[in-house]
Amino acid sequence: MNLRRAVSIVVGASAALALAGTAGGAAWKYSADAGRPVGSWQEAGGSARTPVAAEQPAAATGGTAGPMLSSPADAAEAPAAKPSASASESAEPAETGAKAPESAAANDGDGRQKVGELLSIDKLLGYGAPEREVFHYPQASYVKVHFSRMAMLPGDYLTVSDAEGEESYRYDAPRLLDGASTGRWAMSITGDTAVVEMHRGGGNLVGSLLGRLGVNVDQVARGYSRKEQARVPEEQLTTPGRTGREESVCGTDESRDAVCYRSADPVAYTRSKAIARLLINGTELCTGWRVGEKNRMLTNNHCFDNSANAYETEVWFNYQCATCGGFEVFKPTKVWGDKVLATEHVLDFTLFTVGNFRSVQKFGYLNLDSARPAKGQELYVPQHPAGEPTRIAGRLGDRAGTCAVVDPAFDGYARDSDVSYYCDTEGGSSGSPVLSRKTDKVVALHHFGGCPNAGVRADLLHAKIKSYL
Repeated sequence: MNLRRAVSIVVGASAALALAGTAGGAAWKYSADAGRPVGSWQEAGGSARTPVAAEQPAAATGGTAGPMLSSPADAAEAPAAKPSASASESAEPAETGAKAPESAAANDGDGRQKVGELLSIDKLLGYGAPEREVFHYPQASYVKVHFSRMAMLPGDYLTVSDAEGEESYRYDAPRLLDGASTGRWAMSITGDTAVVEMHRGGGNLVGSLLGRLGVNVDQVARGYSRKEQARVPEEQLTTPGRTGREESVCGTDESRDAVCYRSADPVAYTRSKAIARLLINGTELCTGWRVGEKNRMLTNNHCFDNSANAYETEVWFNYQCATCGGFEVFKPTKVWGDKVLATEHVLDFTLFTVGNFRSVQKFGYLNLDSARPAKGQELYVPQHPAGEPTRIAGRLGDRAGTCAVVDPAFDGYARDSDVSYYCDTEGGSSGSPVLSRKTDKVVALHHFGGCPNAGVRADLLHAKIKSYL
């Protein structure tokens, strides 16, 4: 049984529910589903939001996470949507043009922003070894455990939880010795502590097999703290045809925490609930968002372009600050990416589905504008720059700032494929929706930084993917 397909959420330490069969995605069920904060940036200050990453050995240490926070819940009300059947995956890899993806300089040109580091671990659990291990990394924004082997008796299972057991995921035993050596990631745990525990429910095993049983943890992905990110100078982007020191933040950063818009601009705030933080391969980041009422998500092709990568991507909804300018964050609702339905390099998009779609329907969805963007059209961009909780650039009450269409026929990977604008974005903003202030529809899919920044025209995207929506 595939680990991902065998995962379900446990409510508290004693409320684990087993999955039957292989159809279950990562379902988020907890008592404060409306969005009670579960973590906090531990230090204030610092405006740089482009981290670096490294792979280095580190040992797990014992410990517990800090106290749970208790700000009021803040869930979005959105129309319910119905899941739909998947369509076949397609790819159109034509390549033209000469622009660099957002944050290319930060991540060897692939356009995915680093938000954590991989740590080498060597821990064995169960069947003569300890049945509980604590992985504690002070100040970490998340902890994500990787298993190199999962050989357990039928009926036995693992839980990966936070220190209080309020965020917890259950992984049932694969068929005995079947696929037990396949490397598998667990869902991340928000905060600085992950507790991995084996629960024995199976019978005895013939002694000759004991040496072949056990669960090995070989890697942990540790999310960067805000302080670590602030230590690193913001990466510069230099795209072909430009020789200056272009940045994606154009002048003064006018973006603000999404919650700052709750009263001043409730429509923009509500729309921001439809975007998600994409944690790719444990340490890399892009932004994605729900498009239409079906189970459909959009991001950039340079973030990922196939179902195998989608399947290893965590999709975090409601990862937002609890107060304007504060550091408490709401507990995100996490689901796994599932199947890529369509993808293309020229228009730099990937359309994909998620598992456990029902748990994220409440966050609403966005619609593509089928009309071509116009010069001077005022915009706003909800996003996850450098992995931060949702921020919105370009709109706060009556202030639009400089976030408007500069060139509605900007060259991207193809002639006239993009629109350009001076909305503030950073590494990790790749895949964000660019919305019209007038219509609140998506007019572009953000993918380039550089002042002006640029996004693929939504009218072209609509024509390409409307049959899936």
